[in-house]
Amino acid sequence: MEQDLGFIAAVEEAKQGLSEGGVPIGAALVSKDGKILGRGHNMRVQKGSAVLHAEMSALENSGRLPASAYEGATMYTTLSPCDMCTGACILYKVKRVVIGENKSFMGGEELLLNKGKEVVVLDNAECKELMTSFMKEKPELWNEDIAV
Repeated sequence: MEQDLGFIAAVEEAKQGLSEGGVPIGAALVSKDGKILGRGHNMRVQKGSAVLHAEMSALENSGRLPASAYEGATMYTTLSPCDMCTGACILYKVKRVVIGENKSFMGGEELLLNKGKEVVVLDNAECKELMTSFMKEKPELWNEDIAV
């Protein structure tokens, strides 16, 4: 149930980001007891932000929580997390990162594993389609998002 809710929320967020003219990446942070703490999508375009990737947005939307709320949590994300978002997951002691797909972009999965985090890659077709279509339609925006 937890995986379904978290992953469904992340995909919904990715679609919301795309509908707003942004990068279609979504994320949801789910507590160890299965409650969605926060969800969000890449808001770099919409907010003119340098740092509001989907995972950062989900953390921001979680609000100020005690450290114990993050421990044991799972970050669901539609795309492999970049180094910044990987670092945030490590900093907040997120236990597990569930990734929709990592073919369009390979982020900090090895670092997560080296830090003792569980990494699950779903290889989800819908996530792949969202990203490959976006990358073809807006390559300049995608390159800006990954600092190329």
